Amino acid sequence: VLFYWVLALIGLVDFESSGIDLDLHADGSVNDLGSLAGFMIAFGLEGVPFSIVVSLLVLSAWTLSCLAGMWLLPLVPTTLLQVVAGTAVLLASGAIALPITARLLRPTKRLFVTHNAVSNAGLVGMACVVTTASVDEQFGYAEVKRRGAGLNVRVWARTPNSLTKGSNARIAEYDAAGERYLIEPEI
Repeated sequence: VLFYWVLALIGLVDFESSGIDLDLHADGSVNDLGSLAGFMIAFGLEGVPFSIVVSLLVLSAWTLSCLAGMWLLPLVPTTLLQVVAGTAVLLASGAIALPITARLLRPTKRLFVTHNAVSNAGLVGMACVVTTASVDEQFGYAEVKRRGAGLNVRVWARTPNSLTKGSNARIAEYDAAGERYLIEPEI
């Protein structure tokens, strides 16, 4: 875990980039992923990046097993019983680490809020400002203000029109084939 975070700190590990192409084949069904998600939700481990959940879970289980190994295992008399007790400590520390990890992660969930992406149809009807010198049936760009952020989108307009840079317009429809928006001048 420490090695992973050192690599992540210096930028060598980034699993959200598209540069990693893993061709993995595994036996199992898609439902197995649903059971993992259900497991995480049941224990309150959702809403935080998976790498942080696993890191904190491993840290908690490791700490518990070290403490139990230091305080409890010396009390066990024979080597065979120590191996059995060590296995029990390993399993118990993993089980006890789950609620501890969930409790430790609860205050951090608000730091990892997921914002929904704007859909193309969601911009229809919104006001925009033309950012190119002119807009015709082939070319144009406009800026749409959405939740404080400006989105620069491809637009087109029927000609003749009076749309020039800085003109206010309204998005009338989305052209999925051309991946652009039809705009009309505001009156």
